[in-house]
Amino acid sequence: MGTAALIAETAAGKPTPAASDSWWDDGSLTEFGAVLFASLPRSDQRRKGVEYLRGLLGVRGRRSIRNIAALLGGSATEQSLHHFVCSSTWDWAPVRRALARHLLQAVPPLAWVAQPMVIPKAGENSVGVDRQYVPEVGRVLNAQRAIGVWAASEHTSSPVNWRLHLPSSWLGDRTRRRQASIPEDLGARSIGDMTVDACLETAREWRLPPRPVVLDARNMDMPMTVRRFGEAGVPFLARINSTSPLAVTDPLRLGRGPAVQPAGRLIESDREAPRPVVWREAGEGSSTLHTSVVSALSVRLPRAAPGGPAARDLCLVGVGSGPRRRLGQLWLTDMTDAPLPTLVTWSRLPFRTERDFRQTTDRLGIRDFAGRSYGGWHRHVTLASAAHAVSVLGSSPKRP
Repeated sequence: MGTAALIAETAAGKPTPAASDSWWDDGSLTEFGAVLFASLPRSDQRRKGVEYLRGLLGVRGRRSIRNIAALLGGSATEQSLHHFVCSSTWDWAPVRRALARHLLQAVPPLAWVAQPMVIPKAGENSVGVDRQYVPEVGRVLNAQRAIGVWAASEHTSSPVNWRLHLPSSWLGDRTRRRQASIPEDLGARSIGDMTVDACLETAREWRLPPRPVVLDARNMDMPMTVRRFGEAGVPFLARINSTSPLAVTDPLRLGRGPAVQPAGRLIESDREAPRPVVWREAGEGSSTLHTSVVSALSVRLPRAAPGGPAARDLCLVGVGSGPRRRLGQLWLTDMTDAPLPTLVTWSRLPFRTERDFRQTTDRLGIRDFAGRSYGGWHRHVTLASAAHAVSVLGSSPKRP
């Protein structure tokens, strides 16, 4: 599908009950669970899925299995829920696909947005935890690192897919692998590779209506990223570093400097821009018009190695705001026919996902899982993502 068609379609403590004026009730939650957990083979599993959602939505404070069970029924419930999340065999992937399909109908997203998640930890036993430098916070942390893929629009966003990064300290330790039940066929993947994996699974392998992918690629192998999205036929908008080398192909710019230059220098030397672009930011019940300054150039990646894939036409976009008109963000996209206001709108979607993560997803306990199981982590974040969707939809879900 061309870009034009794409645009056209497009706190720990004792648990206490949540406020009684929550929009969701048992009937609507059960209906949502019937859609979400249709792939689970047993009725007791589907029932436990709904119970876990009810606990995530109803508990105040830390959303641990113990606190959820205390709200729902006590020690017997705790044992049952622990098995359902940590030791059961149900597959989280079909649940995530069902969640994404539901969101596409209920609140159609503009794009899939890759959003990192850092989970600080005090100990060494949580699966994937390691002492490492975390670019998102700019320092060394003892933490788990994950990537979420969000269905994002101007009005709302919700996570639908996840990857957990497993450092070599876990993949290379047979005892740790066995204790955490890490699949034998799961090998080492960089954060960048893992991000692209999750995005392409969501945007292509799930066979959903096409949407572009928006991601931060400043710490990624850009040629490899562009190649993988191109081979999959998935359009992208990627934030890049000012030092990323690019070859200008704009006829008006050819011959004005070296064939290959850093992206920041290309944008700074573009004397035809920046020009103002008006875009709309959605708020509670209303929207606000903003103006950004934007510069756009036709570029390609530097010539690939002999025998490699042919160079693709790309667009380098600089986006800025404020009285100094400084282009503080640089984006690279293969959607060369997309209008600049649309590209600016897409570039703002990560701010939406960051805000929704802080205000909703984190509050509902997505980082509260304390178990050691690889599968348990994935099942918990899948259920927490579903709880986020319930909390933001604001009406009884309908069966797709």
